[in-house]
Amino acid sequence: MPGRLSPMIGARAVFPRTRHQLGRSRGLWCAALTFIAVPALALSAQVPGGRIPGGCEAPAASRPNPVGCYLLATEPVAPGPRTALFWHIYEYPTPAAANAAASRSGVGGARAPRPAAWSVVAAFGRTWGLALADSQWRPTRGRRVDVVGPLAVGAGKSYVARYMEAVFEPGMYTAVHRHAGPEAWHLVTGAQCLQTPDTTFVVPAGRSAVVPAGPPMRLSGVSAETRRALVLVLHEPAEPWMTLDTGWVPRTTC
Repeated sequence: MPGRLSPMIGARAVFPRTRHQLGRSRGLWCAALTFIAVPALALSAQVPGGRIPGGCEAPAASRPNPVGCYLLATEPVAPGPRTALFWHIYEYPTPAAANAAASRSGVGGARAPRPAAWSVVAAFGRTWGLALADSQWRPTRGRRVDVVGPLAVGAGKSYVARYMEAVFEPGMYTAVHRHAGPEAWHLVTGAQCLQTPDTTFVVPAGRSAVVPAGPPMRLSGVSAETRRALVLVLHEPAEPWMTLDTGWVPRTTC
């Protein structure tokens, strides 16, 4: 197993405090969770004296504020015999190019089933093709940004994929919360710090990570650069995508 991720934030290196269930991306396994901000009506003082704009509920297309958490898309995930999915992140010049690329698999040059879910979203001035499929799935075209996973799922179960974008200025942080399904993110710029009862660690730009369902967590934007992240939460249709947790509070800030 590769060594622990220990990026420098300013003059301080942040290391995981304990071993934790690991998610793999680009061959690097790390325990993590996305920034997920909670719904606007429930948000408490993540920004000192205020709440995170958008609350991960407001549509990104009509965002009133350049900073915050906004909803990009929700997509049903087709059930299947699989027990794990991978999040494929590709970049395209236009939405039309992204949609055309998903109709065919590049594996071996042969036609293959479509992914379990495919979404085209615009975020951070770029067009992204987001697929949930097995680890070997490939579109015919597009610039591969990352493949994130595995994301544990139940065989034969239906899920909803919830995609969000997060823009955190340094010092912004989420309320403590948890998820009923796996969560993943890809960090585009800046750095983020994840705190759970078991671990604290920092992930820099260009990295992606996965956290399983369950643990309470708080995520912070750290470093001098604004944190921008693509975020995915998978959940069963009857389950809430997020719940607040008041039973645990981090003892320190990142």
